[in-house]
Amino acid sequence: MSEVKKIATRQSYGEELVELGKEYDNLYVLDADLASATKTGIFKEAFPDRHIDCGIQESDMMGIAAGLASCGKIPFCSTFAMFAAGRAYEQVRNSIGYPHLNVKIGATHAGISVGEDGATHQCLEDLALMRVIPGMTVINPADDVEAKAAVKAAYEFEGPVYLRFGRLAVPVINDRSDYKFEIGKGYVVKEGTDVTIIATGLEVSAAIDAADLLAKDGISAEIVNIHTIKPIDKDLIIKEAEKTGKVVTVEEHSVIGGLGSAVCEVLAENHPLPVKRIGVYDRYGESGPAVELLHKYKLDGEGIAEQVKEYLKG
Repeated sequence: MSEVKKIATRQSYGEELVELGKEYDNLYVLDADLASATKTGIFKEAFPDRHIDCGIQESDMMGIAAGLASCGKIPFCSTFAMFAAGRAYEQVRNSIGYPHLNVKIGATHAGISVGEDGATHQCLEDLALMRVIPGMTVINPADDVEAKAAVKAAYEFEGPVYLRFGRLAVPVINDRSDYKFEIGKGYVVKEGTDVTIIATGLEVSAAIDAADLLAKDGISAEIVNIHTIKPIDKDLIIKEAEKTGKVVTVEEHSVIGGLGSAVCEVLAENHPLPVKRIGVYDRYGESGPAVELLHKYKLDGEGIAEQVKEYLKG
């Protein structure tokens, strides 16, 4: 059996920016002294005149991006999720969100899969922070194919967009001819009848692994990929909840305010039922190898399968 191809979505981000840059000369890329890590250095090499290194000044970078957008440019601001959603939150809210400017935020190194950088850099709150900003679109792609499609869709979309990318190389699961990306539309990755597992980002591939393990115990798990946290695909969530009557959400983020909360809001208003939220439970991360951390926090296939079985017993 051939080994599954793995690519970090931050790499996909940098590569797609170059492809878009070839076609659109109004695309600018801003970075806060992290071009190598965020992979925007690829764009800098190809289009040095349209790359702006703002230094370690994330808040200023958001202001510069707002200025560029007000002049008809389409800027992509790039830095770690901790700095984009955390350090620069006020500027994102007031300088970009409030005037609803056409700025795209490429936030890399999100979640505990940042690994050895530890709790200070493992942003587990960014989806919640960005989701609450009025008019902000929030996207968390699952793999290389989806990340590239999301970057292109963000460019074509009018309004502020937050894009979440990871440091860890993850399996490519959408490399097929019928794949189609649309902002605000999730899709069923795998059909099932006993439980619906709704996942986002790198947890989609982990959920697929969990489904394979659950199948060995006679449990048919449906996997739904919700790449757009806001606006969320309400119709699909309600449909799949009605189908199985059991819903589990999985995210590499706090269970507070992210995918799990968004799904619960949809179901509470339209099809109330108990939901099991899998993620990080009201705590900070810690330093360690990414794969080992995902295992410890039960965010790999094995951990997800274990928690799903416990939920189904109840």
